[in-house]
Amino acid sequence: MTKQQIIDSFDPSQPGLADATVFGLPFSAEQSEIIIIPVPWEVTVSYGSGASEGPEAILEASFQVDLNHQDFPELWKLGIYLDEAPAHWKINSDKYKALAQPIIEMLESGEAIETYPALQANLYKINKACRDFHSEVKEKVLFWMKQGKKVALLGGDHSTPLGYYEALATIHDNYGILHLDAHMDLRIAYEGFTYSHASIMYNALKIPQITKISQIGIRDFCEQEVDVVHEAKGRVLVKTDADMKAETFQGKTWEEQCEDIITTLPQKVCISFDIDGMYQWYAPSTGTPVPGGFSFEQATYLFNKLAASGKEIIGFDLVEVAPGETDWDGNVGARMLFHMCGVLAKNNGLNVGQKINFLRK
Repeated sequence: MTKQQIIDSFDPSQPGLADATVFGLPFSAEQSEIIIIPVPWEVTVSYGSGASEGPEAILEASFQVDLNHQDFPELWKLGIYLDEAPAHWKINSDKYKALAQPIIEMLESGEAIETYPALQANLYKINKACRDFHSEVKEKVLFWMKQGKKVALLGGDHSTPLGYYEALATIHDNYGILHLDAHMDLRIAYEGFTYSHASIMYNALKIPQITKISQIGIRDFCEQEVDVVHEAKGRVLVKTDADMKAETFQGKTWEEQCEDIITTLPQKVCISFDIDGMYQWYAPSTGTPVPGGFSFEQATYLFNKLAASGKEIIGFDLVEVAPGETDWDGNVGARMLFHMCGVLAKNNGLNVGQKINFLRK
C-alpha cells in the first residue's frame, strides 16, 4: 500500500495498533518523516537506575496517546517511526554498568582507584566501550539523516546524545543546544568516567560546531561546573530555577522568560531535554530528582515559541525517563515525545495541520 492509502484506511480515533511502531502508527521507516532512535544505555548511573528501560516504557505508553493533538492534529499522517536499537547496546550497557558500580562504590568510600589495578583496568574498558557506543550512535543517526529524515534520540541516560551531537556537527557548521535539566552536566569525567551522564554538556563543549549551550531550570551544580561556565566565556548561559522563579515572583511572565531564552540561542538549535528538569511528580522514578522545576505546559509552551521564532530546530533528545512501579513515567515521556515531534515537524515546514481552537466564538 502507498502511504496515502494507509492514511485513508487508518482510523486515528481507534486505539493504537499494538503491532505497529511508536504511537500505534502504521507506517514503515521509509514512509515516516521522523525517525526516533532508542538508546537503552546507562553505564555510568550514579544514583537511581532504570533509564535504559525508558525507551521501552515510552513505547508501551505511546499506544495510549490520542493522535489528535491540539497543536498538531495532522502530525500522525507524517509518520513517526521508532528505530530498533542494536541488541548489543543493552547487553553492553548492563555489562559495563556492572563493572562501573565497584568503581563508584570505591570512590564513595574515599578510596583511590589508582591503588586497585583491576578497577583501573575496568575504568579504561568502560571509557573505551562508551566511546565506541557513541560512534555507533553517530553512524546510525547519519544513516537516517542522509535519507532526508528528521532524527531524534530517545534515551537512556543523559550521556547518550553525544554521538547524536557529533552527527549534527557533520551536517551543520554551527548550532546551539537548548538544555532543559535540573543539573548542569558540566562535570569533568565524573567519578573517573569520561562519558558520564553528568559530563554530557562538558563533552558537548568539545564539539567546535556547538557555539552556545543555554541551560534552563538548573538547580543542582558543583564548584567545578561553575568554573567551567566561567571559563566558557559566554558559550554557556545558565538560568537557574531559583533565578527564574524569582523573576516570576517579581511579575515577569513565562512568555517573557521564553522570549529571553530564545534570544540567547543561535539560528540553529537542538533541544536536549532531561526529564528531571520538570517538577518531580512528572517523572518520580528518574535517576537524580531535585525539588523544583517547571511544568509540562511550561516546557511545551517554550518549544512552541521556539518553533515560531524563526530559529531552525535541527533535532532533539529526550532522556532520563525511567519506569517505576506504575506506567506514569512512560506516560509522561510518551506525551512529551509526541509534542516534541510535532514541534520538530512544524518548525521544518511539514504539514501538521492547524491548531484546534475551542475558544473561538
